[in-house]
Amino acid sequence: MMSRFADILISWYQENKRDLPWRHTRNPYLIWISEIILQQTRVAQGYDYYRRFVHRFPDLFSLADADEDEVMKYWQGLGYYSRARNLHAAAKSMAQAGGFPTTYQGVLALKGVGEYTAAAICSFAYEMPYAVVDGNVYRVLSRWLGIDTPIDSTIGKKEFSEAASELIDTTRPSLYNQAVMEFGALQCTPTSPRCTDCPLADSC
Repeated sequence: MMSRFADILISWYQENKRDLPWRHTRNPYLIWISEIILQQTRVAQGYDYYRRFVHRFPDLFSLADADEDEVMKYWQGLGYYSRARNLHAAAKSMAQAGGFPTTYQGVLALKGVGEYTAAAICSFAYEMPYAVVDGNVYRVLSRWLGIDTPIDSTIGKKEFSEAASELIDTTRPSLYNQAVMEFGALQCTPTSPRCTDCPLADSC
C-alpha cells in the first residue's frame, strides 16, 4: 500500500509537474536559495526573485562576500526580511567553513533553516531519505490517511512526521518529496480539490 502511494504520486508528478529552475539542479546552494525564497512566498512570485538573486549571487562565496545592503536590495518586495539577513549570515559561516554542509545536522544548523528546509535540501541535493512535511504534505496525508489530529499540536506534529517518514520512497527521496508537495499544490488543493480525476481517489 505504502509503495503504491509513492508510485502513484511519482507517476502523477512526472506528467503534471511545473517546470521550475531549481528542479534542474543538485547544487545544494541553489536549492537552499529556492527553499528560503519559497518559505513565505508563492511560486509564481518567487520565480523571478530566484532568477535575479542567483544571477547576481551564483554561488555561496559571491553571496558571502556581498554587502548586506546589496543582498537586501535583491530581496526587496519579498517581505520577511529576516530571511535575507539569515541567508547572508549563513553564507558567511559556510564560506568560512569552506563550503555547503553535506550532512542533515550540518544543514539543519544553518541560520534560518528548520526541519522542513533541511529535509528538502538534503533530499533534493544529496538524495538523503528525509521526508518533507509542509502545508501541502500535511493536507495530502491528512486526507489520504484520514488523520484529523490538528497539525499545530505536539501529537499532530509527531503523527504526521511519523506517517511522512513511513511513506517516503527511500530509493527516490528527491522525486517522492517533490511529487507529494506538487500534488498538494496542484491536485489536492486546500479548497476545491480535484477529487474526480485524482489517482488516489480509490484509496483516499
